[in-house]
Amino acid sequence: MSRCSRISDPTQPLAQIRPRRLYFVFVDEAMITRSHSPRQTAPRPVLDDFDPLAPQREAAMFYGLFLRGHAADALRRDIDVPRKLLDKLLKRHRNELAVQARLQRAYNYRKQVLAIFDELVTRERIKAHVH
Repeated sequence: MSRCSRISDPTQPLAQIRPRRLYFVFVDEAMITRSHSPRQTAPRPVLDDFDPLAPQREAAMFYGLFLRGHAADALRRDIDVPRKLLDKLLKRHRNELAVQARLQRAYNYRKQVLAIFDELVTRERIKAHVH
């Protein structure tokens, strides 16, 4: 399976994608729009479903990688989306309000995952320091 085909499949769970590719998943998920073209036969999956535990699950996945020996700073870079990138994408889609809203939601989601991950790592370091 090529790298592009694994990244462009929006139905593939994030847990099956290696962390360094999550940057591309961010862009891919944010760019999915509902298309009603006559060529499209199967409905595209809707990523707007509200799952309040999704950020915790994703942070837990990264925390598991941290516990297996991956560097916390490297995982933070994988989770985080630079503000400069968001600004670039917002500028590129300045006339598409729906895309901008999705980009902003995806950006906020990544920041929430990063905050949860940081809390888990901090607690682990405190626990290791006390014991």
